[in-house]
Amino acid sequence: MAVRLGALAMILGATATAAATAAAAPVAAAAAGPASATPSPYAFSDGAQSVEGARSTGNAPLLKPGGTYKSSLPSSGKVSYRLDLDAVSNAYVSVTAVPSPDSTVSVIDGVKVTVQDAEGNTCSVDNTSFGTARSPHPIAAWGMRQISPGKALCQKAGAHYVTVERIDPDGEGSSPDAWDLELVATTEPRTAKTGQTSAPEVWNSATPQPLQGETERRKGGAGFTGATPIDQGVWQDDIRPGQTLFYAVPVDWGQQISVTAELGSTDSGSTGYTPDALDLTLYNPARGDVADVGVGYDGDQKAGSLPPLPPVDHANRYAATAQVSALRFAGSYYLVAHLSKGVAAPYGDGPFPMTLRVRVSGQPQTGPEYAGESEPKGVFEVSDQDREAAAEGVAAGDDTAMRALAVGGIGTGSALLVGLGVWTVLARRGTAA
Repeated sequence: MAVRLGALAMILGATATAAATAAAAPVAAAAAGPASATPSPYAFSDGAQSVEGARSTGNAPLLKPGGTYKSSLPSSGKVSYRLDLDAVSNAYVSVTAVPSPDSTVSVIDGVKVTVQDAEGNTCSVDNTSFGTARSPHPIAAWGMRQISPGKALCQKAGAHYVTVERIDPDGEGSSPDAWDLELVATTEPRTAKTGQTSAPEVWNSATPQPLQGETERRKGGAGFTGATPIDQGVWQDDIRPGQTLFYAVPVDWGQQISVTAELGSTDSGSTGYTPDALDLTLYNPARGDVADVGVGYDGDQKAGSLPPLPPVDHANRYAATAQVSALRFAGSYYLVAHLSKGVAAPYGDGPFPMTLRVRVSGQPQTGPEYAGESEPKGVFEVSDQDREAAAEGVAAGDDTAMRALAVGGIGTGSALLVGLGVWTVLARRGTAA
């Protein structure tokens, strides 16, 4: 009996150790972050639904507000998707294009997004290109159907069509590879009361001074859905050539965001210059492009700042400039940093130290009273949970680590219960003998 119990104890100990190791592995992997010299270009949303874009609007698949979809874009031609909209809600669709890291792109190549109604009227057109660095990386463009008293077109309920295409598929240096796409559709309800119908004319447009203070390390995410929450502060991270990092900053009504990006020096001893080596882009909560800055690199420390931006205001949507118009709602604004793969040739694979100086000025104000809910819910507001997540650096509702520990705990507990059951059986048999 003693031999049997000793063997059982060894089995239980090994089982418990294995279960604990299995439980800890996902948590350790999540904390470790990417270690490969060839980073993954983009992390798609876990819940993204696969959908195939149609060559004709007559066969366009439906995108539901609040949904996230994964699709692909051929090197030539257009693909279309459908939105079924009412006559009172504003609707937005963001398209993130993800070329292969091994592909090549021209200076003006990129993605173009057009929204039209069922009668063929154009509601919006937006495009985003890769720029002078010619470094393939995730880029996003957005389209919209805006309900406005000053507009005559695209105001009716019914089918609307989102068309996506390459800007320069045949340009010099552009490879004919298909690109992956992530599409997100969002709706914004009308306001309960008629508010201001012109953009604010007066705001503090002075260039803000970069925020000073002690740096804190915060590892960026690999996609919009997994963007790392940050708030006002001086944040440091490591970035490799060809890598793109995502951060989410809660910006409430009436608040102004300003950002300076710095790329640290290298002691490689190499020389050379990469234009727009570090690209920093600010996107709004609907993943619409707000502003960007490119920082050239020659091996010495370099810095660049986003242009001065107005406070977030519902009436900004009536501005003539797209930059101001994009600051039309509160919520999580995304900072997306990309380091050109061209940096690797003269200076190696890195990683290179990157510092983000983020300032969010102004007290939060009361926003407009909406006559309904957005889809997805809460996307155009800043909650207490959002602020806590930004302070802690963990996305609100992100319980991946806890679930991993729970699964591990259940596994260990189950093993122990099974072992105790076996021990009981053996003990009874021993007594009977």
